[in-house]
Amino acid sequence: MNAIDVEHRVVSNGEWLEARKAHLAKEKELTRLRDELSRERRELPWEKVKKNYLFDGPKGRETFADLFDGRSQLIIYHFMFGPEWEEGCPSCSLLADHIDGSVVHLANRDVTLMAVSRAPLARIEPFKKRMGWRFPWVSSHGSDFNRDYHVSFTKDEMAQSRMYYNYAMGEFPSDEGPGVSVFYKDAAGEIFHTYSAYARGGDILIGAYNYLDLAPKGRDEDNLAFTMSWVRHHDRYENGKSANSRCGVGEHA
Repeated sequence: MNAIDVEHRVVSNGEWLEARKAHLAKEKELTRLRDELSRERRELPWEKVKKNYLFDGPKGRETFADLFDGRSQLIIYHFMFGPEWEEGCPSCSLLADHIDGSVVHLANRDVTLMAVSRAPLARIEPFKKRMGWRFPWVSSHGSDFNRDYHVSFTKDEMAQSRMYYNYAMGEFPSDEGPGVSVFYKDAAGEIFHTYSAYARGGDILIGAYNYLDLAPKGRDEDNLAFTMSWVRHHDRYENGKSANSRCGVGEHA
């Protein structure tokens, strides 16, 4: 018998149902609060994107407007993959494992979903092929895009442990950070930044975490070196390779 068996009471169906209904009331309250929060998010003010960013994609150089792919809404996942890195962050890869299934559905709701990294396309493409992903992924290498959206940090910032991330100054364990940014393009072609989230703001995008939250042990991360230290690239669980420690973003949530 393990610890989880000892900690939990075993009760009759009637007692179980009573406890479950009490918890259901809280779940419904959370759902309503989430709907309200989502409505408020949509009502946030926008800022106009004034820079003409250029990206490297499979088709060559692309403008920011090109990334929308004919749609008015664009969601970008800031995938941690630095210019000198040999592979993408395992934690970001966990999230990215959930992207492909959503792309076609979002496209039919006027939304383009893609990833952007500072790594050159020559590093992104082999890694993307290895992981078996199909979603659009471009390189922002050589542009200010990652800096402007606060997901890449300089050597000086790293040395001083003073980075601006998740809307505050503080330490961060890597020169790249995860996040998600949302943009809107109007009929005149003007682009607006509508929303960005960082750290645990991306939790909602990780379906595996939502499943773990339903399981008896939950995420079971309390005694780990950092919350996502268990994560591996999906092709490396069997050989026991460790997640990259510089991607330990969970402890900075």
